[in-house]
Amino acid sequence: MTLPDLALQIVYGHVAWALVLVALLTACVPQLARRHWRVVAAGLVVLSALPGTWSPSWWLTLAFQYPSGLLVGLSLVALERRRQGSAPRMVLPLAMALPLALGGAALYLDTFGVLALGLYHGGFGAVGAPLLGIVAIAACAYAIWRGHALQPALALLAGLLLYALLRLPTGNLWDALLDPLLWMWALGSAVAAGVRQAAGARVPAVQPPLPPLQPPQPAPLLAAEPVPAGAAGIEQLQTLRE
Repeated sequence: MTLPDLALQIVYGHVAWALVLVALLTACVPQLARRHWRVVAAGLVVLSALPGTWSPSWWLTLAFQYPSGLLVGLSLVALERRRQGSAPRMVLPLAMALPLALGGAALYLDTFGVLALGLYHGGFGAVGAPLLGIVAIAACAYAIWRGHALQPALALLAGLLLYALLRLPTGNLWDALLDPLLWMWALGSAVAAGVRQAAGARVPAVQPPLPPLQPPQPAPLLAAEPVPAGAAGIEQLQTLRE
């Protein structure tokens, strides 16, 4: 078990929570962020750097521990999207939200002793956890190279590199990929995606509109042939009667 230095953890907590707060504020109040983005970011960074209870990062760490590297990576991706003028994403992609929600549920049940599989303790392993991290880093690099799910892959790669190079935030692989705040976000995103799919399944398929009814057109009247006058006409009428 290799733990990070305590001073490095404290610095990480201040910087990481500052990034998370800036990303959260720019997503929730886009108009304020659009006009005063630099001022808002600088103010939150200064507040997070304050010592002790003066800093919001102290209270956030007390409530949620250190933010995971993946949450920090997602915050960086969100800030880059805002800098480019893209709309903020309030929910995670289902391909990321569902594994995080299920994995977090399994880890919390294991921590509470419901499963008793030692999953969280395995994140401190000297062989299994680093190997799993290397495989995940290689998968992220391949996805980025191929251009598949570029932004989630970049966020995940950032969290894995923090764990691989600096052992942040706690030296546990699962803490680099998940934290309580990220788990709640993933769970809400998965539930929202399920509700949208269920609502879409209940909506009947839209039928194409019927063409407007045309009023009936009167049948054209055939003009009667003129009857010749005179004796020839009388003979023709008699012939028709016969």
